[in-house]
Amino acid sequence: MATELVETRYGALVGYATMLTGSRTDAEDIVHDALIAVFGKRRSLPNVGAAEGYVRRAIANKFLDRARKGSRERLAFRRVAAEPEETVPGPEGQATDRSSIDQAMALLTPQERACVAMRYMDQLSTREAAIALGISEGSVKRYVYDGARKLSAAINIEIEAADHEWAPVSPKKERSS
Repeated sequence: MATELVETRYGALVGYATMLTGSRTDAEDIVHDALIAVFGKRRSLPNVGAAEGYVRRAIANKFLDRARKGSRERLAFRRVAAEPEETVPGPEGQATDRSSIDQAMALLTPQERACVAMRYMDQLSTREAAIALGISEGSVKRYVYDGARKLSAAINIEIEAADHEWAPVSPKKERSS
């Protein structure tokens, strides 16, 4: 099962971890640690999809563990946050530019980043994200709200209000004066 997961989904797992860490090298380390944590113990997982979900949650937890311990990721967030505002792209083509999204994600705290990624990338419910991260549903809602506001300001997107558990992200409409 582990071999099949690595062969078929390794790139997606590293991509997910890169979105959290902002660094491919750190992402590969976290994915490796998560794979060891999941498959190092004898677990019976029904299929590759279930295994991938389990590894993704382990990736988020490993990321948060590193951030809490004052690791390199936390220092990188502080550096990016301290950069002058002109390093964040203007409205000219930002939402489609991967680097602007990466820069904006780097402005979020580790908790906001993990919650936003779980809610909008993994499309987990508030409850599922709370269980995966070991925090309350209220904390997930707050981190998602704060993270969405920061992303909205940084890359000109807005989070649509919705009746369902997760909302899609769409470009803001330009206002005419």
